[in-house]
Amino acid sequence: MSDLVLVINAGSSSIKFSLFETTAADPQVLYKGQMEGLYVEPKFSAKDANDEKVANETLPADVPKNHDYALRHMLAWLQQRLGGRQIKVIGHRVVHGGTQYSKPERVTPELLAGLEALIPLAPLHEPHNIAPIKILQDLLPDAPQVTCFDTAFHTTQPELNQMFALPLDFAQKEGIRRYGFHGLSYEYIASVLPQIDTRAAEGRTVVAHLGNGSSMAGLLGGACQATTMGFTALEGLPMGTRCGSIDGGVLLHLMNHLKMDAKQIETLLYKESGLLGLSGISSDMRDLHASSDPRAKFATDYFARRVARETASLAAAIGGLDCLVFTAGIGENDDITRANVCHQLRWLGVELDEVANAVRSGEPRRISLADSKVAVYVIPTNEELMIARQALAAL
Repeated sequence: MSDLVLVINAGSSSIKFSLFETTAADPQVLYKGQMEGLYVEPKFSAKDANDEKVANETLPADVPKNHDYALRHMLAWLQQRLGGRQIKVIGHRVVHGGTQYSKPERVTPELLAGLEALIPLAPLHEPHNIAPIKILQDLLPDAPQVTCFDTAFHTTQPELNQMFALPLDFAQKEGIRRYGFHGLSYEYIASVLPQIDTRAAEGRTVVAHLGNGSSMAGLLGGACQATTMGFTALEGLPMGTRCGSIDGGVLLHLMNHLKMDAKQIETLLYKESGLLGLSGISSDMRDLHASSDPRAKFATDYFARRVARETASLAAAIGGLDCLVFTAGIGENDDITRANVCHQLRWLGVELDEVANAVRSGEPRRISLADSKVAVYVIPTNEELMIARQALAAL
């Protein structure tokens, strides 16, 4: 029988899972789903390989609403559908690998200690990535676990592009440098580009991972040379509720003149800014496009302007531009934002095919004109498949 691979992607209020089987050259998904609304009103949903919904339930009010119970509930649901088969390996998305981890790693006591030492670099994410590993060690003690890092893909950046202009001791002793994130998404795009466009795969490509969390990366021959996120997942583009890059002097002003403390500033930057803060309406791009409020259009225009500016910046870092790829929730589904960005990049040789851009499809597709100097594609990302591949390879 085919081997099974379980992929876990845990956040602060949700746990996503995908179960793959290895009957083909590439792992094939059997089930995928999530437990969302943890600590408030947990809801469990799942779909099968045909994308048909096979579970949709709100957990009873009297059960624990934490990660531990959620993971046990999900695993019990899955085990009823395994048909006696065993899970061969479990792959985990881990946001931060620091400078130590540049490839997938099998979980050992030493690795767990190393991950816990990285919590200060990603306090909002790393603890929630670590917790399921420990829980599954008890629930599935015979299944090896593999950590797959969102920062690993960006370790190929030249040191010039990793550093802040601070005294070197801050980088060397404290680890304060640009790490970059969304690496599993970028690695997936880099893995499929050779089948889509050889010139793009071998040349200079900018990938725009645009969603509630957004970033971009400049690839040269499929390897990362520069990316917009830095020490944390806050730098770079504005996002749903995150501000993106901001003058450090603003933070000093907030502390010294408005007397805001660290927790208040953290809430402002991570939860009250970005599209939500600019519009005063919503963090969801769909809501903003549907609104007639001028602030909604201002927010969407601001977002597109920042994407265009970062595209040009990354093109400078990789010595030109052969290809632009849109991916993730906004990148794959929002033809208005794609058009806005591409129109601002005509000077770089981008010529958008308006008809192709308006087509809705879950398949990779070109949305630039045939004679466009820069090829533009929409390529759906698949971080879960990338984790499944890496977990199997690590064995």
